[in-house]
Amino acid sequence: MHEEIIIAGFGGQGVMSMGRLLAYIGMLEGKSVSWYPSYGPEMRGGTANCTVIISSDLIGSPVTSTPTTAIVMNRPSLDKFEPMVKKGGYLFINSSLIDKKAERTDIKVYEVPANDIAEEIGNPKVANMVMIGAYIGVTGIFPKDRAIEAMRSSLKKAGEDILLLNKEAIERGYNLFK
Repeated sequence: MHEEIIIAGFGGQGVMSMGRLLAYIGMLEGKSVSWYPSYGPEMRGGTANCTVIISSDLIGSPVTSTPTTAIVMNRPSLDKFEPMVKKGGYLFINSSLIDKKAERTDIKVYEVPANDIAEEIGNPKVANMVMIGAYIGVTGIFPKDRAIEAMRSSLKKAGEDILLLNKEAIERGYNLFK
């Protein structure tokens, strides 16, 4: 197994949290992992992306120019990272905020209404967990229960109501394409 994932969006969309969570799940699964953040010059509202590599083998470099998956939360990220996805790879688009369709036909594209689902759940901040759930559900890279366990562990200082919102968001994303 060797997954190279780029997660991208505006600052404040939970892009870095998504990457850290995937890396943490990979560690719990006994895989080699790397998490490499990249920030724009602005804080909130600026561009942000991270690269996560999860592998059964040692990882030679934390960067990739041809990820197996791109998870994009906004239009500029779609424009930038869609061309980079490896042929046969995955592209997850936050269709709540991106009105453009993917152009490529040689990759698997999943439109996830992450913000809409997060609003239904009751907190727009969990859109990132909806995307994580969709990614895990489609790819089968990790068991859903492991993702929920890792989320609970990484957010252990959050209250139970926040943990339940995030759990529901992961489950809703996970079941979206089932």
